[in-house]
Amino acid sequence: MKQKIILLVACICFVVINSFSQNADEDEKRDLKFNLNKTGTKYFKFTITNQVWVRFNESNPGTIVNSLPKPQTFDVGLRRLRFQIIGQIHDKFFIYVQFGINNFTPLSARKFGDFFHDAIVEYTPVKIMSKKEGKENLTMFSLSLGTGLAAWTGHSRFSSPGVASFLGIDAPLYQQSTNDATDQFFRKFAVYIKGKVWKFDYRFILADPFTITSSNLFDPFISQYANFTPIGRSIQPSGYVSLQFFDQESNQTPYNNGTYHGTKRILNIGSGFQYQKDAMWYTRTGTDTTFSDMFLVGADVFYDTHLGKNKDWAFSLYAAYNYYNFGPGYLRQVGVMNPGQSVAAGTATINGTGNAFPMIGTGHVGYLQTGLMLPKKWFGKGTFTIMPYFSSQVAMWERLNDPMVTFDTGLNFLFDSHRYKMTINYQNRPVFDNTNFLQVQRKSMVTFQFQIAI
Repeated sequence: MKQKIILLVACICFVVINSFSQNADEDEKRDLKFNLNKTGTKYFKFTITNQVWVRFNESNPGTIVNSLPKPQTFDVGLRRLRFQIIGQIHDKFFIYVQFGINNFTPLSARKFGDFFHDAIVEYTPVKIMSKKEGKENLTMFSLSLGTGLAAWTGHSRFSSPGVASFLGIDAPLYQQSTNDATDQFFRKFAVYIKGKVWKFDYRFILADPFTITSSNLFDPFISQYANFTPIGRSIQPSGYVSLQFFDQESNQTPYNNGTYHGTKRILNIGSGFQYQKDAMWYTRTGTDTTFSDMFLVGADVFYDTHLGKNKDWAFSLYAAYNYYNFGPGYLRQVGVMNPGQSVAAGTATINGTGNAFPMIGTGHVGYLQTGLMLPKKWFGKGTFTIMPYFSSQVAMWERLNDPMVTFDTGLNFLFDSHRYKMTINYQNRPVFDNTNFLQVQRKSMVTFQFQIAI
């Protein structure tokens, strides 16, 4: 069954390739942008991104769907549907709003709620530009102050990923380390400063996190393993600084690109942190209540460049190391658009239902992703090309007695960079027992994505 699904999706991809790998209309309008002055420095811009997933998944042991065991699942769902409004309405004032939906599947509640992801206002008191060899305007120094419902955060590059520009089928989601626990899909009410100093790009944030009691992750029972506490609230500072050696990246919005497909030459080294006092609670004796701080740090490198004599190849590499301290034994199982509903009684695994695995926890974690874009001329005179990629997360979580290792590999079919894109992805993940916390088997998932981003 799994082999047939993979073959079917691959055939669909290649049929579509033959019909689309033609010349693109070079005169087509590239942005939904409305200028407010003659020079275009003041404007409103609108974007739309839609990502649809079609999946075949080998279920975790004991997975139940609609009261029946489901060792395998097949589903279609909306991974993301987003609308953005970007407004540089004044030399010094900026507004950004994002609205949309995540993870809408046949198991979701009907008329699933859209919500505001971002709603920020920003003031830039100073911005000093310079010229590099008379060719490119560079920001030598800038300082912006902002507030609202914001995705500005530490501690790693892809703690705020640009969803339309992923190298693979998704971001390294473990870097959204408090996603929907004390935030709303990693957004929080916050005040922030951000800007550039020479080759350094910086962001520092004071966030007012959501209370855990309004989250689906809330567990009112204390245990020997740390979890987010419902008692008290405290401010959550975070920050991230990167040294940008070659081309500058825009920091107009908080979101970092996954790859530029060779249109830029980027080499960035970054580091960041996220902290919250007394964010976690646990018990040592069964009768006491002990609080601990949440402290997360990370360091990463991002390299994205064109290659070849004609600059018609592109290469991308991202590597990260993180240390997470959520308190003793914290472990969170994450299943994206989980196709399972529950687990049969007596099932002896720690993963939970569907496609979940222990993605986040207290301990050490590394991540690597890389991809190579092939020359467009290999596929005719149009804009179409293919970009194979590979990524892996390797974690030594405190509670587990084996390493937690996942990997993804796949192909991007790029009809016009990220604007029109299809992806086929194979993921392999571990399953751990819930007594000895050892890996006992591995499961796979195949996903086809269709993306349009305007």
